[in-house]
Amino acid sequence: MSQAIRFSAYGDADVLRLVEVPLPEPAEGQVRVAVRAVGVNPLDWKIRRGYFAEGEPLGAPAGTGIELAGVVDAVGPGVTAWRPGQPVFGRSATRGAAATHDLAAVDELLEKPEWLSFEQAAALPVAVETAYRTLRELGLREGQTLLVHAAAGAVGLTAVQLARAWGATVIGTAGERNHAFLREIGAMPVTYGDGLVERVRAVAPQGVDLALDASGRGALPASLELAGGPEKVLTIADPAAADHGVRFSAVPGPTGEALREVLPLIGSDRVRMPIERTFPLDRAADAHRLSEEGHLQGKIVLKVG
Repeated sequence: MSQAIRFSAYGDADVLRLVEVPLPEPAEGQVRVAVRAVGVNPLDWKIRRGYFAEGEPLGAPAGTGIELAGVVDAVGPGVTAWRPGQPVFGRSATRGAAATHDLAAVDELLEKPEWLSFEQAAALPVAVETAYRTLRELGLREGQTLLVHAAAGAVGLTAVQLARAWGATVIGTAGERNHAFLREIGAMPVTYGDGLVERVRAVAPQGVDLALDASGRGALPASLELAGGPEKVLTIADPAAADHGVRFSAVPGPTGEALREVLPLIGSDRVRMPIERTFPLDRAADAHRLSEEGHLQGKIVLKVG
C-alpha cells in the first residue's frame, strides 16, 4: 500500500485527506517513484477548488501535486533508461505527486544531481518548464526589456533569471518585501497596483518590449499599454486573456528538455529557486492555504517520509 493526499469533493483546503491507496503500477514508458519531496503550485489549489470543472461535481477521489523528486522504485514494460535506485525529479503523470509513491513518464524526468537536494529539485520542474516555454513563446531576444508580473513567485523568479542569463533587461512587479531579492538577481523591482504604468516608465524610460503575466491579478491592461500591443504580452494566469487579445499559455512542453537546458544555469548559481516554506505530507492543507495567500518568494514544498 501507499499513502496519498486525496480529496473527494471540490472545496477549500479542508477537503484534503491523507489516505491509504493501492501502490501504483507503472505502465509502458513509465516509472514508479518513491517520492521524497513535492512542489506546491497555484494550479494545485485551483484544481482542488474546481475552477476547471465547469460546475460538474468531482466524479472520483482525486490527488494533488504535479511535480516531484524522489528515487525510482520500479520501471514499466520496455523502460531501459531508468533503473530502481536512481534519484530523479520531474513532472507527475497522474497529478497526484503528493504521495509516498507516484508515476512519471520517462521523458518527463531528469536524474537528480548530488548537489541538488530533493526539496530543491521538487521546486524546479513546473517553474523551469513554464518560464522556459513562455520566454520562448514571447520570442525574447538579447538586449530587449521584459516586464514580469509576480516576479517573486516561482515562475516569475525563474523567468527573471533566465531572461537575465539570456541578455535581457528585466523589470519585475512584487511586494516591497521582495524588492531586495529581485535586485540581487538582477531585476529592477516595482510595486504593483495603482500607478504601475508610471512606476515602470520611471525605471525604464526606454520602454518595455515584452510582458509576461504570472500573477493573473488584472495586470493585462497595464502590460498592453507598456508593451504596445497584445502580441507582445503573454499570460499564464489571467482567464480574461482573450478579452484583451492576449495569448494564454497553458499547455506544458517537454519537462525533461527544459530541465536539461536550465540545469547548468542552476548548477552555476545563475538561476536560484528559494524555498518559502516546507511542510510534511500530512500538512498538505496548510501548504495549499499558504499558496492561496500568495505574495511568496519562491516555492512551497512538501517533504515526504
